[in-house]
Amino acid sequence: MRKSLLLCCLLPLAAVLPPAAALQAGAGASVCVPVAVEAPLPLPAADGGRGPGCIDYHRAPATLAGAAAQVLVFGDPQVKSDADVGYFRRDIVQPLQGRVPARLGLTLGDLVDDVPALLPAVRRVTESLGVPWMYAPGNHDLDLAAGQAASAAFRAAIGPDTQARQAALANVVVLDDVIPLPGQSPAYIGGLREDQFAFLERWLPTLPKDRLLVLAMHIPLFDQPGKKNFRDADRARLFALLAPFPHVLVLSAHTHTQRHYWHTAADGWQGAAPLHEFNLGAACGAYWSGVKDAAGIPDATMADGTPNGYAVLTLKPGGDYALAWHAARDPEDAQIGLWAPKVLRRGAYPAWGVFANVYMGDDATRVEYRVDGGGWRPMKKVLLPDPRLQAENRRDDEAAALRGYDRSPEAEISMHLWRGALPTTLAAGEHRVDVRAFDRWRGVVQASTTYRLDEAAP
Repeated sequence: MRKSLLLCCLLPLAAVLPPAAALQAGAGASVCVPVAVEAPLPLPAADGGRGPGCIDYHRAPATLAGAAAQVLVFGDPQVKSDADVGYFRRDIVQPLQGRVPARLGLTLGDLVDDVPALLPAVRRVTESLGVPWMYAPGNHDLDLAAGQAASAAFRAAIGPDTQARQAALANVVVLDDVIPLPGQSPAYIGGLREDQFAFLERWLPTLPKDRLLVLAMHIPLFDQPGKKNFRDADRARLFALLAPFPHVLVLSAHTHTQRHYWHTAADGWQGAAPLHEFNLGAACGAYWSGVKDAAGIPDATMADGTPNGYAVLTLKPGGDYALAWHAARDPEDAQIGLWAPKVLRRGAYPAWGVFANVYMGDDATRVEYRVDGGGWRPMKKVLLPDPRLQAENRRDDEAAALRGYDRSPEAEISMHLWRGALPTTLAAGEHRVDVRAFDRWRGVVQASTTYRLDEAAP
């Protein structure tokens, strides 16, 4: 897309932050939640009062309108130094300039890694894209020891910690869902404050239900094995408010891995259909770690084998949407990472396989493979670490000197990994392996690799 097409959709920051929000950003003076209402939607009357949950409506130009609109979504830039700010600029932001006709941007927390002095730099780099932007704070953006004042530095440098936008295609709310727990370990848990619930209880009933409702936050709503992410009572209370809406999407970050989670009755969700939460990967990947490439940028692969990058949310009429993950600076826009042995003994027992990391896959994704153009066969979903990252871990282990500033993360179980056994009874020589996955939004995505069969003497 030519840059001129992108610039037609760009708005200055003043179009995003109303005067009340600017007060909150600068001095924390306003307790009301700023809600931008895009033209030509009617501007609601002020709801009166300045107590918890009050709303400051203000007019904004139309952006999320028409047949479709794209939203850029960043998880965890998480910079800790000027060098990391440079990686974020060169790896994520600069390659996007003039390429994606986005009309809104979202950052899902952890702009910095406990270095609040870098918050303005991250904001400047992000907003060099020229797109109106909304930010949720993460646990590393907050002074967790300060209790109720935890978000003061964030609000001063970035803006409101809770805000919303009403538009023709979607209603978007960004929520600070980090609850400080001073003196505890960890010093936070996911949840919402009483003033946020008061806002949601006022705002949500005013919204039409024929368009998508997007919740953007840092900490995911689901719990991980052996780890409590979110307060049960807060989740149940939020689910009760969301249940009447037929079109809801939750966007979260924090884990530095990627997965789709479908909340059901087992999680306390009582909506008509499962609630989709996309827990997207981090812009920084695994904290800007790993071996640097020729451009001097770290590999940054995440612990589940997902490459660092960003997401694009496409909003459509009637509450419909599409999601896509884009690896940073990847000209091929690869959606599948493959790993296979280079050579096997011809006639050996077929105990070795090709692994496919389908970055946007979930339990319902169909993944198939074929060898040398033969028939397609199903691959089996497995709960294993990504073998490419395991190989990188071994290279780090065996190196006599540091290979980068920080080594790649230790490989963890991937929620989107598939395996297919490689045949060994074919002719000696090289064989091509094709893999295809049926992406929920993109359709068929493919990748290919090769392996070789050699004869071996007893």
